[in-house]
Amino acid sequence: MANFILIGVFVGLGLLFRRLKAFPRDSAQAFNMFALYVSLPALILLKVPQLTFTRDMLVPALVPWGVLALSVALVLLAARLCHWSRPITGVLLLVVPVGNTSFMGVPMVQAFFGAAGIPYLIIYDQLGTMLTFASYGSVILALYGSEGSLNLVSVARRALLFPPTMAMLVGLLLRPWPYPEAVATVLHNVSQSLIPLVMTAIGFQMNLRLRPTVLAPLGFGLGLKLIIAPVAALVACRLFGLHGLPADISVFEAGMPPMVTAAALAVAAGMEAELAIALAGLGLILAFATLPVLYGLLQLWP
Repeated sequence: MANFILIGVFVGLGLLFRRLKAFPRDSAQAFNMFALYVSLPALILLKVPQLTFTRDMLVPALVPWGVLALSVALVLLAARLCHWSRPITGVLLLVVPVGNTSFMGVPMVQAFFGAAGIPYLIIYDQLGTMLTFASYGSVILALYGSEGSLNLVSVARRALLFPPTMAMLVGLLLRPWPYPEAVATVLHNVSQSLIPLVMTAIGFQMNLRLRPTVLAPLGFGLGLKLIIAPVAALVACRLFGLHGLPADISVFEAGMPPMVTAAALAVAAGMEAELAIALAGLGLILAFATLPVLYGLLQLWP
């Protein structure tokens, strides 16, 4: 509960800072970039060497790909039935399947499951979300973006040079050699900046202004991302006899709101900008209500 209150405090600070002239309009971008290039890699470098690879690790590695397949199928079906335009369909295909599994995931998993859940979160985020975003996301940008082009070399380079991915690869290479105490302390202290930075940035970016024309695809996209996908992941895990922390973290991560970076790329690619921004912004707000409910479902069906 204390961690959840701390999250609320920093989100509130972000809302406050947005109204203060001392903070530039692009402050949230600066917060996010520092978290992406410094805080999150530090956390990954700290936690990855502690991973013990078992068959349980397959669960958080495979669930996001199942969520991707389900999301794509339902988006294409809905787009055909509702006769949505290509820009709207492209936004839904790009933004809905990939979640905010690191920036939003870390503080929420920390709040509800404690530090024990972080290693499984890292597997879900790096082997699921990041690989999905780098490969599948590039294809969607090429097919639905106004100026996109599919370049496999570029996709591979982007995946390998992404700071959290590089941190994971380095952490795996360093597993046989424990960190000196001073190094571990520095990594721990730097990683502690992740939650304040990310939650403050989320509060800074919150916007409730919406146009009526985006309400139908917006409602569908958020319902799919925040409700249908995690419930489907929960049912699938339990039907396959998957229980315990790895399965619970996988289900919880499946319910994270749409990725902000994916929304930004959709806008840059000339897709439906207002829908992309609304999916990311309103999704972050609604997740504060849906994630506690999802956690409750996990406790009811252990």
